[in-house]
Amino acid sequence: MRSSDLTLTVSIINYRTGDMTLACVRSVLADLGEIPARVVVVDNCSGDGSADQIEAWIAAQSPAVPVTLVRSETNSGFSGGHNQGMATAPAQFYLILNSDALIRPGFFAALLDAARAHPGAGLLAPQLEFDDGTRQVSCFRFPSPASELIRAAATGVITRLLARYAVPLSMPPAPEQIGWASFACILLRGDMVQAIGPMDEGYFLYFEDTEYCLRARRAGWRIAYIPKARAIHFRGGSAPVKALARERKRLPAYYYASRARFLHQAHGRAGLWAANLLWHLGRGIASARRLAGKAVPATNDLEARDIWINAFNPTGDSGATR
Repeated sequence: MRSSDLTLTVSIINYRTGDMTLACVRSVLADLGEIPARVVVVDNCSGDGSADQIEAWIAAQSPAVPVTLVRSETNSGFSGGHNQGMATAPAQFYLILNSDALIRPGFFAALLDAARAHPGAGLLAPQLEFDDGTRQVSCFRFPSPASELIRAAATGVITRLLARYAVPLSMPPAPEQIGWASFACILLRGDMVQAIGPMDEGYFLYFEDTEYCLRARRAGWRIAYIPKARAIHFRGGSAPVKALARERKRLPAYYYASRARFLHQAHGRAGLWAANLLWHLGRGIASARRLAGKAVPATNDLEARDIWINAFNPTGDSGATR
């Protein structure tokens, strides 16, 4: 169901990031102008006082601002939180926005103009940048068994031979190459959301954006990259996985549960098992680098075991413990 008089709903999840969330909200409000819009902040059961902080800020604004705080009774993850945000204020378009992001001036005009010019695009991805203006990789191919071999081998010859399966795309991407785009900041067309449904709450965190893009693509919707719409993304400010990955520490179980769920949905059970077996083959190739006197690229702690989380039940429990 859509509201005929609301053009845009901006959905932001707060999870113990009160100051960061408010900075994000302020950047949104500064750029909305006269667009009929509502900002919905969903507090995912933070329990740290940040929801009270946000509520107090909203109440203190004069004149009043079009911002609604929703207090979720549980931490329902990325999908569950944004599903609540979209359901709170049905609109023609939905901006899914991380709390660790800031909108640059002119963002909404550029993104909504592009949405109206490309009615076949159900998802419109802006240019994500670091705070120094450097462009981030935010558009990708879908993960596959071959991409797991590339990732695990981390060896130039394998990467070159299988380049067409590599997940990250060169930026800006060729439109026909985009399988999915980061949901750190993305515009969803309301008609598409109505047609394909809400985000899959079987994902707690990670791969839910990949699955939603896969579902949209299978239903005939395109993804458009809009570089004129620019947003800063601080990356990892609202979730720990990227920091853990950089330090090669063990990733949370929910990451691997999400990985298994997506590979199963995209490639079937055989594809999931093929991806895991090719990952192990890739590690064997990586280890063979020692024969040439080269260092073996590190993996995350216990990854050889953890990739098998939910392999026998890929649509089972998300493993969420955040």
